[in-house]
Amino acid sequence: MKYFLIAGEASGDLHASRLMEEIQRRDPQADFRYFGGDKMQSVGGTLLRHYRTLAYMGFYPVLRHLPDILRGRRECRRAIADFRPEAVILIDYPGFNLDFIAPWVKRKLPQTKVVYYISPKIWAWKSYRLSKIKRYVDLMLSILPFEVDWYHERGYEVNYVGNPTVDELTAVKSRPFDRDAFCEQYELNANQDIIAILPGSRKTEIAYNLPVMIEGCCGFPGHQLVVAGAPSMTMDDYKSILDNHRVVPPVKVVFNDQYSLLRASSVAAVTSGTATLETAYLEVPQVVCYALKGGKLFYRFMKWALRHIRYVSLVNLLLNREAVRELLGPDFTIDNLRSEVFRLLENSRDARRMREDYAEMIRLLGPAGAPERAAVAVLKLIASPS
Repeated sequence: MKYFLIAGEASGDLHASRLMEEIQRRDPQADFRYFGGDKMQSVGGTLLRHYRTLAYMGFYPVLRHLPDILRGRRECRRAIADFRPEAVILIDYPGFNLDFIAPWVKRKLPQTKVVYYISPKIWAWKSYRLSKIKRYVDLMLSILPFEVDWYHERGYEVNYVGNPTVDELTAVKSRPFDRDAFCEQYELNANQDIIAILPGSRKTEIAYNLPVMIEGCCGFPGHQLVVAGAPSMTMDDYKSILDNHRVVPPVKVVFNDQYSLLRASSVAAVTSGTATLETAYLEVPQVVCYALKGGKLFYRFMKWALRHIRYVSLVNLLLNREAVRELLGPDFTIDNLRSEVFRLLENSRDARRMREDYAEMIRLLGPAGAPERAAVAVLKLIASPS
């Protein structure tokens, strides 16, 4: 059978690749075409466009790249029409997938099933998108357990398949880890503790978050700073920021090895997103950060827009309480970040309590097997009568 997938960022690329592998096991003749990334390409099929050419965030970056975004949208629709797949599988990325692709597929190819893997966070804001999901999505595969009740209360049933992060990190934690070898590989000082900095996966996130993260995390005796480089970025994307914020010892950037970096670290400053869940699963005490440009007025607007939720980080959302400190908008300052990092480094009781909260979060997420359960649900949908 034929499957068309669309992932708009690094985490979506990873989750889609795992789903493709599981579909392939059950459907050896599976023919994949996709807008995605390197991990999806490593599974097979045909990569039509890399997500880095479409993954823009914020008003001005989107406006500046609007011609390319519109061209990508047209290319995607044309590719789906030519391919005529049994299923179009959308991975998060709602501005592209839900607003432009799903409605078009249901109008032009009514026999094609539309599957959404990883629900857009409409429970946080833009809940009006639920009407589009009800009209245009045949199967919603959720990876956060509280989404099941949220959708059910609003008359739409979703399938909770588990969280793919559990699969990825269960495998990581099962492998032995040699911190000294990691330090040697990246020319780090094995005698110093590491503070990991995860500034995000998009250029705008990195540009806004990384300078404050560096200044807030530097200067702790016996500690070195290491940045997790995003898969879609190169050293050039970080160099100008690092050159403007020279610290001793120099900040290193590690690419394509974020999990090892976290396993080697004592504390992490993490941009809100999937990385907060990964950091928790690897039991690293963390401070969640997110810069918002636009001043206090814009921050107040965002708080109003997100008024239906108490927290932003996935750890706190899953536990429904503040297990990790969130520094957002005007609260994300050098002094506040430094204070939180100091607390986690110096107060072992606070760090231990955070790890206990992590253990409860892991229990709530359930066992591994999300990609497998998702693949079974996709194939069952395709096989069912229209």
